[in-house]
Amino acid sequence: MTSETGKPVRAEADFASASVPQHLLRGALGFGLISGSIALVPFAGPATLLAAPLGLVALRGCPTCWLIGLAQTISRGRLERSCTDGVCTLTRAGGTASK
Repeated sequence: MTSETGKPVRAEADFASASVPQHLLRGALGFGLISGSIALVPFAGPATLLAAPLGLVALRGCPTCWLIGLAQTISRGRLERSCTDGVCTLTRAGGTASK
């Protein structure tokens, strides 16, 4: 897919949740499953590592993806991005622009 200028357009990943408490709950679940699966290996054996992929699913891929989603969830509705003639600006929902 290309834009009007002929440059390729990247699909933007959206890792945001519906609300900040929901996102924090997903993070607690994901990080808890990952750390719990590693911490329980000495007591319950390597089978506990099977819980780690479930933690990655809760984080929507990786801890960095979760952090990006947290920033997106917090900024949702507060910031707007608009691109015109190859120049993108980030504005507050009220209207002040910055590059």
